[in-house]
Amino acid sequence: MSIRNIREQNRTPRQAPACLGAGGSRRDFFSTMVDGIYGAALAYLLGGDFFSTNPALAASLEEPSGYDLKPKPPHFRPKAKAVIQLFMNGGPSQVDLFDPKPLLSKYAGKVPSRDLTTDVVTPTENTGILPSPYKFSKHGQSGLEISELLPHTAACVDDIALIRSMYTETPNHEPALFMMQSGRIIMGRPSLGAWITYGLGTENQNLPAYVVLDDPKGLPINGIQNWQSAWLPPLYQGTRFRSEGPPVLNLEPRPEWPEPALEAQRSLLRRLNEAHRQRHPYEPDLDGRISSYELAARMQMSVGETLDLSQESEKTKEMYGLNEELTASYGKRCLMARRLVERGVRFVQIYIEQQIWDAHTELDKSLRYSCGKTDKPTAALLKDLKQRGLLDSTLVIWCGEFGRLPLGQAGMGNKDNLGRDHGPSGFSVWMAGGGIKGGTAYGATDELGHKAVENQVSVHDFHATILHLLGMNFRDLVFERHGLKEKLTDQFPARVVSEVLV
Repeated sequence: MSIRNIREQNRTPRQAPACLGAGGSRRDFFSTMVDGIYGAALAYLLGGDFFSTNPALAASLEEPSGYDLKPKPPHFRPKAKAVIQLFMNGGPSQVDLFDPKPLLSKYAGKVPSRDLTTDVVTPTENTGILPSPYKFSKHGQSGLEISELLPHTAACVDDIALIRSMYTETPNHEPALFMMQSGRIIMGRPSLGAWITYGLGTENQNLPAYVVLDDPKGLPINGIQNWQSAWLPPLYQGTRFRSEGPPVLNLEPRPEWPEPALEAQRSLLRRLNEAHRQRHPYEPDLDGRISSYELAARMQMSVGETLDLSQESEKTKEMYGLNEELTASYGKRCLMARRLVERGVRFVQIYIEQQIWDAHTELDKSLRYSCGKTDKPTAALLKDLKQRGLLDSTLVIWCGEFGRLPLGQAGMGNKDNLGRDHGPSGFSVWMAGGGIKGGTAYGATDELGHKAVENQVSVHDFHATILHLLGMNFRDLVFERHGLKEKLTDQFPARVVSEVLV
């Protein structure tokens, strides 16, 4: 076709829509116009998700069903129904909190072996072996040894399984956080909470399945990527609830609109969404986004009551430390977590401010602040869940992305306020609640507390154990993508740490 023909074709007037022609009516016209307005509104809401350039969420023709948060049957009978993860971002020091190593005093100041120094991030600041200045004591009927820095947690040791032989793949915060949250040291993978809600859904359809309670003083390293759903449908990502001010911004409807008008609007949107969904039956991302918007509408009726702590007794508030400046923020979020799982939320994560456990210098100041902020509320959460009969069905996890080395770190030449460098080769975490054998110490590091040497537990073993307690076989929790059967623990060997289970 020549340029001239193209120009002539472009001059030809287009045929008017039928509703504007002689056979159309005003009613047809306005009906079509309204459909266009609401269709445009839905397209705007779906925005960058539905029209993303990432094709990862395209469904196969063999599996046209949509995605939602309705409760799904586990692979087998679960020991726990919900998870509360107390994430201590920054790297808590195992040799100062959970893993006593008296031989550190014998070798104080000595130059460490080459094996130990392979984990040192900043070797020029290494000052040799650094003993722990804190006293360890046995607690409970189990006699587990816990540091004097954690007196409240120590009172709960008979409900705790302490794993002293965790290890990870990297000494740097960013990849270590990705590893602990998603099973890989790279970004762009679904988080643990996203996998769990994808596999099980949630009991309460008026609240998110996966809630994140981050610290008002600052996000952790990697920010919101810690609770992403990546290529899983977006309704499985974590939903942030604030502990100061309104829990969710822009949640309340406009007060000038009466309730009947709001309900009519919701009803109309439901019908429009369903009609659009039927025209696009093989779009799981569309199903996910529509489900998210519908959840947001239902949350208007439930979030306020769920997070209204004024309903709690003064005794409960005192137990969580809400009346003390140091513990108030973390205590409030622990109490919110209990109220959330009490109402059927599947997975709750609590973060602390930025990197307060990252004690490269001023070890004593850092640990006393971090432990002082979290110890009392953590123990209160365990006790509160137990007295309400919820601990048997709730798995509580305490962990960071790695630990610390048993070496002193001067930091800018300051030898008076030593700290510790990152320690990925051997650190401590603990679990309590549904399916956990309380009063258990499992695994061990070497005589200096550097490297896991007995009953080593990888991050993938840890994830497999969590899924097992929730009634899921980690090998069978699969998402098909680009012909691959993706798993939380894929490409890595993993096992369930049955020794810490009842």
